[in-house]
Amino acid sequence: MAVFGRSYRVMANGFDYALTRLPFAVQEIHPDNGAEFFNLNLLRYWQENIPNLHVSRSRPYQKNDNRFVEENNHSLIRAYIGYDRLDTQAQLKVLRQLYEKLWLYHNFFQPVMRLQEKEYVSPLQYRRKYDQAKTPFDRLKEKNILKESAQLHLEALRDQTNPMTLRNQIDELISHLLSLPALDQAETVNVFDTLIQEADTSVTLSFEPTMPFR
Repeated sequence: MAVFGRSYRVMANGFDYALTRLPFAVQEIHPDNGAEFFNLNLLRYWQENIPNLHVSRSRPYQKNDNRFVEENNHSLIRAYIGYDRLDTQAQLKVLRQLYEKLWLYHNFFQPVMRLQEKEYVSPLQYRRKYDQAKTPFDRLKEKNILKESAQLHLEALRDQTNPMTLRNQIDELISHLLSLPALDQAETVNVFDTLIQEADTSVTLSFEPTMPFR
């Protein structure tokens, strides 16, 4: 989820929204060591909303501690929008629309393989064995942690989504996003105007969320 800046207010708002999207309970979070994630306000936020939540953290300068997130910074973000600075409300609105489409596209229609084992063969050479490619949603179903209503809703959402149409919508949103002008030096943005509203969500949830959206 795209948020405007790194203040506590926008970070908490982003977490509120993320928790409404999850069809299962959160047991642990493992962010990086950025001050936007680790500060007294956010630690209090998690304690109040999910008292039994386990909060872990990455070791400094050890990116592999959060390797699945780090690799998706490219495959789910930079591969689509590049590295340009996005700093206007108009760009933020389009970026959120894009993320909604990518949420469907990658979770329902993009199979991924997971490394099962890595065998040493010779100097500088390894033989890697992967499992069968599956979509993130199929892997989630295999865990048998979804309530029946949540699983039926997500299956219906997948079945009614045309992947070709979805991909065309993604391309159109990317073109629109890249055509928008950057923030003028004389302009300012009120971060309270950038907060996610319940009406902004384009994917309707019919299962009970982890917590109500505020």
